[in-house]
Amino acid sequence: MIRKTIGRQLTMLAFLASTFGLAHSALAADDIQDRTIRWGHLQGKDHPLSAGVNKFAQLVDQKSGGKMTVREFPNSMLGSESQQQSALQGGTQEMMSASTTTLAGIVKEMGVLDFPFLFANEAEADALLDGPIGKRLMDRLPEHGLVGLAYWENGFRNVTNSKRPINRPEDLDGLKIRVMQNPVYLETFKAVNANPIPMAFGELFTALETKTVDAQENPFSIIMANKFNEVQKYLSVTRHTYNSFIVLMSKKFWDKLSPKEKQIIQESAIEARNYERQVSRTDSGKALAELKARGMQVNELAPAELTRMRAILKPVSDKFAASYDPAFMRDFNAEMERIRRK
Repeated sequence: MIRKTIGRQLTMLAFLASTFGLAHSALAADDIQDRTIRWGHLQGKDHPLSAGVNKFAQLVDQKSGGKMTVREFPNSMLGSESQQQSALQGGTQEMMSASTTTLAGIVKEMGVLDFPFLFANEAEADALLDGPIGKRLMDRLPEHGLVGLAYWENGFRNVTNSKRPINRPEDLDGLKIRVMQNPVYLETFKAVNANPIPMAFGELFTALETKTVDAQENPFSIIMANKFNEVQKYLSVTRHTYNSFIVLMSKKFWDKLSPKEKQIIQESAIEARNYERQVSRTDSGKALAELKARGMQVNELAPAELTRMRAILKPVSDKFAASYDPAFMRDFNAEMERIRRK
């Protein structure tokens, strides 16, 4: 009799445990709601960034069981980076990918990522961005209504123009060159006696076509994807700065998400980051070859001239470093030394 009673009790406990487990699973499933996430950016569908956005969308769809949908809005469809940034801060747009350069207006130290000749290669950039310094910069964004999820790749920037090859720093003298609205970029090109003109990316092709500006600087993939070869004759491989995209989400939207939804978004942004960087690096070489095939005159600066350019531009980095938070710069310099020793 006692054995039967114990058996019934164990059966009941097993039933209750099973019921609780099912209920818990149902609650966990309910943590994921039907949501549509609009992701805006400035690039075309044939740019590596778009491939990364689509990878992110696939991952979010899989991880959410089809409940969370990501819609891509490329080609500045939702406005310039500053307009989209305002939309995220106001909660009227969910996501965007922007150049880190555009955030220097709200987090001044973001400008450190634009220092000329900061990185020797992509591995150094990855190590800094994915490490404590990159996180520290991202942690400053929520107070401005933004949440940073990951750094993706734009790439090393190079100069194109309609006037002449850039074989030495002096060849930049007097060129009207479009730059992003960022003090580091402005000072960089002033230091080589160019005439930097801040301009929204969506206006650039027309400005080059009408000779409103002579030159621009971007990674190979952007030059190719936006057909700048049609309005620019010369491409000079300067690699004067490395530029990354930052994946941003509206804090107002982020705060509405359940812990499970936040986990899905964050994990997907990191997984898609690794994919997007791989696509970007493969595409960069292909884009350069295609630009040559389409008639652009491509030249590389001699090592001695690149050394001269670094020396000319070093005071620009020093000037801005002196204006940033000393504790941050101390940690930044220590981290860069550690990375370069590897």
